[in-house]
Parts: sequence; structure tokens; C-alpha cells
Amino acid sequence: MEKKRKGFSTEAIHGSTVKDQYGALVTPIYNTSTFVFDSTAQGAARFAQEEEGYIYSRLGTPTCTALEETLAKLEGGEAALVTATGMGAVTATIWTCISAGQEIIADKTLYGCTFEFFEHHLSRFGVKVHFIEMADEEELKATLNENTRIVYLETPANPNLKIIDIEKTASIVHAYNPEIRVICDNTFSSPVLQRPLELGADIVLHSCTKYINGHGDLLAGVVVSDKQTIHDILMIGIKDMTGAVLAPNEAFLVARGLKTLEVRMQRHCESAMKIARYLETNDKVEKVFYPGLESHEGHEIAKKQMDGFGGMVSFIVKGGREKAAIVADNVKVATLAVSLGAAETLLEHPGSMTHSPLTEEELEAAGIAPGLIRYSVGLENVDDLIEDLKQAFEKI
Repeated sequence: MEKKRKGFSTEAIHGSTVKDQYGALVTPIYNTSTFVFDSTAQGAARFAQEEEGYIYSRLGTPTCTALEETLAKLEGGEAALVTATGMGAVTATIWTCISAGQEIIADKTLYGCTFEFFEHHLSRFGVKVHFIEMADEEELKATLNENTRIVYLETPANPNLKIIDIEKTASIVHAYNPEIRVICDNTFSSPVLQRPLELGADIVLHSCTKYINGHGDLLAGVVVSDKQTIHDILMIGIKDMTGAVLAPNEAFLVARGLKTLEVRMQRHCESAMKIARYLETNDKVEKVFYPGLESHEGHEIAKKQMDGFGGMVSFIVKGGREKAAIVADNVKVATLAVSLGAAETLLEHPGSMTHSPLTEEELEAAGIAPGLIRYSVGLENVDDLIEDLKQAFEKI
């Protein structure tokens, strides 16, 4: 008989099997660089991976293990690995899964630093990256080849909330070659709203800096997949190649934030929908991007694969970058800052900030207009946020 899966918040609060020897309710912060062996034989057995146990904090701590167990359960994966940053999760994973002469297929719309890593740095090591319109089934099929090892996507994508059908993409890729890894960045949704592994993806990534932590006070990332893949990323991508290790202090804080993730996401989603509806009525807004709107190109796919539409809203201000800057510079409740998923509402101008490494041509190809503002809806009173936007628009 299949064991019934517990509710999200129950797993977020009770998902770890790590128990403190003194009976502490919360897994303590294990601030240690190394761990003591009972004997040289035990040390040798652990280094040979013949015995489970801790060796050195670059390879894990009980604080990190507790968080990893919980995140794996929430994403529906066998195992997870926490990292120092979201980009630590991306780079450690890619370095583990790719070699010179092999190829990656990625969607045209990606977080700026991910794009920079793919476009300008992997090529220096003999890895070719094809940027395509992932939603175009025929383009995806035409680009897959014998050298393809990774298909990489974000959905909703940063910053214009493009939606890609995860299940269809994974089906096409795995029908061509089941060994190709489909990797999905799930940061904008969190596992509350979307679980890519359940839809056929092989690896899911998050910047835990964002919704999973939710308080804007640390950097962290996570990779979730099968046990062997996570083991490989730990021993290659983290131990030997990037060293992007999450400290136990940050792991403790992420685990604390995770306990309120579901209730926070409910508020983010409710407020974001109201703000998106308001922006649709604003005659100074050219276009609104929010998966919950019927006008959004990916609305039907989002309804199918998501359990809510998230807390991110993007919109194009009429008049381009100059007019968008006026709005961004005049908000009073929202804060002009990069990042997202915090209790505070944050807005930024992707073209000059998070996606500034992209050329004008690359921005256009990614669907990032000069007047686009990315707006991360926080936990403030939604009426205050709408009034704040109204007074900012009045400055145009």
C-alpha cells in the first residue's frame, strides 16, 4: 500500500529525520569545520564511502542534512544538496553533468547570470550552448542532437514570466534520448506551486535566497534529483570544482523560513493577482506579464502545471526605459532593489540591472523590453502597494 503523502506545511515543518542527541526541537547549528572519528578504520571507511557519517563540513553537516531531507520531500525528489548561492547550484550542477565537446539547449529567457555563464564562459571550455524558443516544439526537436547532454529552462522565466510546458518538453527530450538531463529552475514558483520532477524533469534548482528562505537576509541554493545525481554533484561539482558550500548558519535560517513557505506563498499569490489586475487597467502600462491573467500567453499551461500563479508580476511602462525609471525611482512602499521572494516588495529594471550583461539584441531575443519592470510582490497590505504604484505612475 502506497504511503499517503502528508500536506506541504506538515512536511516543511516535520520533513527531516535528523534528531539532536539532546532532544532539541529545532536542529541546531553545527558550527564545526571537521568531525571526529572513533578510529582510523572508521575514518578510512568514511573516506571510502563504505560507512555513512560526516567527515568535513565541505561534504555536509547535520544542519544542512536536515534542510536537504525536507527540500527533497517537498520537491518529490530522492535527495537534495544545498549550496552557497543559487548560482552555486547552477554551476555545480552543470559542471558535473557536462564535458568538453558536449552541448546544452537552453531557453532564450534566463536569469542574467545564468545566461552569462552559458553564453560567455562555458564556451571557453568547449561546451556549446544553443538558445532556442523552448515552447516551439519543432525548434526543440530540430536542435536535439547526439551531443546534447542538458536541456535547461526556467518557468516562470526571469524576468518576463514566460511559461514553458515542462511535461511536454521532458517528453520530447526523453523520447529522443532518455540520458539527456532536463533541468528546471523552479525559483519563481517554489515547490508550493510547482514540482518539475513530478512533470518529468530530471533535476530541479532553486535560489533559496528567494521564496524558500523568504526574508531577504541570506544567500543559498539547492539542487534536487535522484540520489546518484546528487551524490555526483556533491563529490564533483561542490567538493572539487566550485566549493559552493552552504554554511550551517544559513542552512538553519533557510530551514526556519521554509516552515512558513506555504502560508507566505498564499499571500504572495493573492496580492500579485490584485496588482496584476490593477496594472491591466493602467493606461500608462503597455503590457502586464502574470501567469494568472487570461491575457498571459502561457496562462493555460500555467493552470495545468502550477497550483497557483506566484508572487512575481512584470510590466512594460509606455515610453521605454526613461518612463520605467520614473516609476521605479518614485515608489515609497516598494523598495528599489534586485532579488525577490522577500517579505518586502522589491522592484527592479532588468535591462539595466539583473540582465545588464545581455546585449540589446540578446535582450530583445529574450523578450525583455526597455520599459520592463520586474515587481516582486511582498507581504505588505495589497491596497498600500497599489496606492504606491498609482502615486509613482502619477510622476510620469
